Amino acid sequence: METFGRRLLLAVDAKGYGGVDVLTQRQFQEAIQRLLAEAAEAAGLERERWDTQEGGDSVLAVLPDGASEPALVDPFMRRLDAGLRAFNHGRLPEAWLRLRAAVHFGTASPAPTGFVGRAPVEIGRILDSAPLRSALAAVPDACLAVAVSATVFNDVVREAYTTFRAQEFREVRIAEKEYAGRAWIWVPGADLQALDLGGGGDEAAGSGRTSGDGGGEAVGARPPSAPTAPNTTVVTVNTGTIHAQRAVFGIHN
Repeated sequence: METFGRRLLLAVDAKGYGGVDVLTQRQFQEAIQRLLAEAAEAAGLERERWDTQEGGDSVLAVLPDGASEPALVDPFMRRLDAGLRAFNHGRLPEAWLRLRAAVHFGTASPAPTGFVGRAPVEIGRILDSAPLRSALAAVPDACLAVAVSATVFNDVVREAYTTFRAQEFREVRIAEKEYAGRAWIWVPGADLQALDLGGGGDEAAGSGRTSGDGGGEAVGARPPSAPTAPNTTVVTVNTGTIHAQRAVFGIHN
């Protein structure tokens, strides 16, 4: 019988790894391991207790029971960004190490060749999603782009357990293979609200709370194209001057 457990997960992947030479790939691999360890130490997370699945330029980590979600979202990511900037200092732009990172909380269990459960699949889809890739590509001087799942955003960021403001994140819709849900993206120092992230129907971070099962659609949200139900009162608010001679404004039932 499989062991059931909900765990905190981290996934990272390097941008453009396949397009650099062997020496740079080796430097990237060494830097990723070192920077993750340094960020974990700065955040008070026990890196030696992480269960990891590694693939050259990528790492999937399942953190131990009781690992702090706020610590992974806030001081860890800030320290990781600082470490990336220090590593890239003085390097040619094409040799920069730039990472996508994702944070999720959900069901995950060790398996013979990695992990099983919903959460490892979901965090992989979030990490590889078009909106997160677009966010990093749209900010050329950024070293890091982070996506957190609905579960993490609602329970950690929205509830003010970090130093982030919810408005620093941008909500996006993700549809990757069998996964469909929402995530919130943060790029250090960037205003993502005006950028085209290719997410399709993304919303502002202050919108309604989503379900906590890994990123379902907003609860109670009505699609913009849905017809108005019978007997529904529609209120239109105008903020400017209206010139409407002989017009009659009212409600018709």
